[in-house]
This record gives sequence, structure tokens and C-alpha cells, in this order.
Amino acid sequence: MKKTAGKISLILFFFVLSCVPAFAGGSQDEAETVALNNEWILCITEFDASSLPEDKRAVSEVFLRRLVSAVKTVSYRIRVSPEFAYYEDYAWSQARTAAAKALAAKQEERARLLYQGQPGWQYRQALKQRDAEIAKLQETLAEKEAEKPLINQEPAFALFSANNSGTFPAAPASGGEYRFCQTQKCDAFLTGEVQDFYGRYYVTLRLYVVYADSFVYEGDVIFSADDIESAVDEIAGRLTAVLAGSKPAAIAINAQPDDTLILINRTFAGRGTVEPMEIPQGTKTVAFSLEGYSPQTVETELVSGELTEISVTLAPQVYSDVSITVPEKTGTSVSVYQGAMYVGEAPLTIRLPLNQLDYINVYTKDGQEGEAVYSSPMIPDEIRTLSLKTKTPYPAGEKRVNKARYMYYWAWGGTWLTGIAAWLTYGIYTGMNSAMPFTASPEFYAQTNGAYYVSLGAVVLTGLAVIYEGYQMARYLFTATEKATPIVETEISK
Repeated sequence: MKKTAGKISLILFFFVLSCVPAFAGGSQDEAETVALNNEWILCITEFDASSLPEDKRAVSEVFLRRLVSAVKTVSYRIRVSPEFAYYEDYAWSQARTAAAKALAAKQEERARLLYQGQPGWQYRQALKQRDAEIAKLQETLAEKEAEKPLINQEPAFALFSANNSGTFPAAPASGGEYRFCQTQKCDAFLTGEVQDFYGRYYVTLRLYVVYADSFVYEGDVIFSADDIESAVDEIAGRLTAVLAGSKPAAIAINAQPDDTLILINRTFAGRGTVEPMEIPQGTKTVAFSLEGYSPQTVETELVSGELTEISVTLAPQVYSDVSITVPEKTGTSVSVYQGAMYVGEAPLTIRLPLNQLDYINVYTKDGQEGEAVYSSPMIPDEIRTLSLKTKTPYPAGEKRVNKARYMYYWAWGGTWLTGIAAWLTYGIYTGMNSAMPFTASPEFYAQTNGAYYVSLGAVVLTGLAVIYEGYQMARYLFTATEKATPIVETEISK
């Protein structure tokens, strides 16, 4: 009996030992999936205050530091759908890339075994081990490809570490925003500019976010040095709502015809129909356009948590005709350009939308040209005639304009000099003339008479200088505007 009991105890002991790894493995399989991307980092750049005088730039620094303090009150951010999708796809791509790299490295390691000169039995053992590891890595890659990682919907909000110590990096140049965020390892950056506004301060803020690769918020405020606190409170209230990702607004758009191009704040949104989509709150400009139809623009204010619906039907574009003629060049080849586009030889008729300003220029083979800005007819199917005159173009104007301006400035300076001379000589003459009754000296009389003629000559010279200045001013104005395109009226065709 004792032997039997001992055998049973030994069997139970080994059974328990064999079950421990199984239970341990089960606890690992049932471990909860950890959410990724748990922090949303904002970098605040240095504000551009270069246009301010040196003695006013301190206000810019005070405003920036108080704005930082206000931003620190944000504790977390709620991600809108496009932002969540961006980080989900990014994390998924990173996970698949890491798994694929690990698999490729292990496969390369297996291939190198052949060249390590190991004994046959050791080579086969190592090969078997690598094959098992490769199979496991293939399973891992398949798992990564089959399931997207879990992304935190409400990550903690954090400021760029350098901002907390009062350091603000320079804002990136246009086009380098995404690279800047990658370098600083942040999800967004806030930049701004401080300008003088009639003795007050005008601050503009712009918020760039990585997921949209664009600026999603713009705000401004005008204040004096005395009310800087209220200005910070005003703009920080709007900014923190955006940073916290407070419940987004939504917009749905329906436009007719179905191919209508739809732009929201100059960004492509779709054609014809835009299903309800989340979008940051604020003022949005929605533009509609389609060839052959009159474009429309709608400006709307999107409110957090509300759906804004916009319906637009574009009206067909109505046209009228403008006949382009060059009477003095009848029978001669005259090329006609509408803006920069060649449209044919004059005379010809151009079909244009109603009441639209347009620019036309013509060129002849003998080097003459003509140009005009005109307005198309306001009545549908009305035909109007635009007659252009051609002339030989003036030579390159920059040197001629500079010379005319130089001569005008000299004439203007000459007028001032002669005017001052006339004023001084006339003052001397009147003083001497007033003293005439108190002296009988013939010499003094002769000097007074000479002063009169000098004064008279100075006045005449001033008059000539004024006339010359007027001539040079007219010449300067003519030279500076001689190539200006005239605005002409079209005539109703008979």
C-alpha cells in the first residue's frame, strides 16, 4: 500500500509540474492589448516679432509665455475620425514594417549558416532552429497584417519639453512643416506673428497638425499693452478648445450637377456630394465650380457638435460675344492673345461669360502691339465690338523711368533752392528799401537798386524752375505709366 501511495504521489507531482507552463501560457494569451500613441505633443515655436521696434518686442515674449501657461491647462485630446485613422494606419504600417524586417533578418541569418563551416549535424540542428523561428515570425507578420493596432482615442496632452523650460524653436519655412514635426517628435506646432497696428499689437496664431499635413486653425487678436491678459484669455479660450479636440463639427454637402468640384478652405473635399464628415469648428469657405457653370462660394460657421448641411445648384454659364478688330491693320496678319493664351487671328469673335473683365493683346508681324482691359456684355447673346489700335512698343522701360524720376527729383530740388534764394533776396531788398528814407547816400541807393534786380531775377528763376519741375513731373508720370494697359469700352455691333 505504501509503495502504491508513493507512486500515486509521484505521478500527481509530475502532473502538476506539466500543467504550470500550460497555465502560464494561458495567462499570456489572455493579456489585454495595450493601446498605442498615448500622448499628443504640441511644440510652440518662437513668434515672429521682427516688424516691431526693439522697445516693443518684450510684449511679444510676455504674450507668448502667458499663452504657454494657458495651453498647459489642457490635459487630454479627443481625436476626430481623420486623426484617429491617420495614427491607426501609421502604427499599423510601423508594426508590419518591423515584423517584415525581423523576418527578413532571420531569413538572411538562415542563409548565412551555409557559409559558417559547421559540422553536418550542427548545421542541420541550427537550420531546424532557424526554420522554427522563421515560421514563428511569419505567423507574427500575418497577425500584424490581419489586425490593426489599438490607438488611444483620448491621448494625454503634453507640451514640447523645451517649451516647459521657456525655449521656443524657430518656426519652419513654408513646405518644411511635416519635416519639422518629425524632427521635433511632435504631433503639431503652433506658430504666430506679432505686428504693430496703429500703436496697438496685432497677434495672429496658426496651428499645424501632422495628421492633416496642413494648418487647421487660425486666430487673431488686437490689444494694447495694458489689456494683454484679457487678450490672452480671449484667444487662449478658442485655441484650447481646438487643442483639446472638443467635440468636432460636421458638414454635409450636396451640389448639382453631380460633377461639381467642392473645395473646403481651398482643400479638395469631393465632387457633387460630400457625406457627413467631421471637421474642426470655425469659419469655413466652401467653393463650388464646374466648367460651363457659374462658380459659387459659401462661407459658413461650423459649431462644435452640430451638423451643417449645404445644398447648392450651379446655374449654367451664360455667354455673350465680343468681336476683336484692328481696323488700321485690315488685311494684315494680327495675332490675338486672351491673357497668355493664343486664340486666333483678328478679326475674330470671342465667346465670354457675362459681365466679366478680360485682358486682350494683339501683335502684328511688323512688331507693333496693342492691348486693352475690357468688360464683356451684360446681356445674353449680345455682340459687342472691341477695336484696338497698335503702336510700336517703347524700349525697355526701367532705365527710362529711372532717368525720368532722377530728372524730376533734380527739378524739384532746383525749385526749392531757387525759391529759398528768391525769399532771401526779396527780404534783403525790402529791408534796404525800408531804410532808404533815412539815408541820402548815392552808394546805398545803388546797392538797393541792385538788390531789387537780384531779387527780381531770383523770382523769375523760381518761376522757370516751377515750370521745369512741372514738365519733368509730367514726363516722369508719362514714362512710368506709358505701358499701363488701358481700360476700354466695347461698342454694340450693328
